[in-house]
Amino acid sequence: MLLVLSEDHKEHLSFLPKVDTAVVAEFGRIALEFLRKGTSTRIYEGAARKLGVPVEMVQHGVEGLMFLMTESSKHMISEVDFLDSVLVLGFGEELNQLLLQLYLQHNSQIRGILGQLPTDTLAYHNLEWRLDVQLGSRSVRHQVLPKLTMRLLLTKDCDSKSDHYSRILQTDPSTLLHLISTLEAALAAIKTSHARRILRNIK
Repeated sequence: MLLVLSEDHKEHLSFLPKVDTAVVAEFGRIALEFLRKGTSTRIYEGAARKLGVPVEMVQHGVEGLMFLMTESSKHMISEVDFLDSVLVLGFGEELNQLLLQLYLQHNSQIRGILGQLPTDTLAYHNLEWRLDVQLGSRSVRHQVLPKLTMRLLLTKDCDSKSDHYSRILQTDPSTLLHLISTLEAALAAIKTSHARRILRNIK
């Protein structure tokens, strides 16, 4: 999949080509540190003094880079999709490759940090299923009516504890197979170069 960056995020990241690659790498380190411990205005002010630019510009650059890295790690996008995503920023090849290396280098650490953060979003925990087949009834003696019943178990972390939820879903096998084939077709379509071109132009 491709990341869709808003105009604000593009503007924040537009600061990166104006500094040396070593500074961009340092911003990546700062962004990772901020994910672990939170932001610090003192670090922003120190970097702004060294570069001779406003504090807000440094802050936006680091936060834009943090967003790019966290969203890429969250969705586990591939190297090709990452490069296609940053292509809309208009950066040079050297900077694009540097951003890719930052993503690959810190991907697992960022996913570990995000996994420890509390979230209100329901997450998959387990799936239980049962197949029932009706072979006949009083009115129709010879028939086969299969039905699939699924119990979807979900969790939500909040206040240092996990709440558990369940959802009951029921369908027939033909509908389930149609749903699976439709989702597989959608996943295949999103990987095509045509879909990538469309997503790059979405604002």
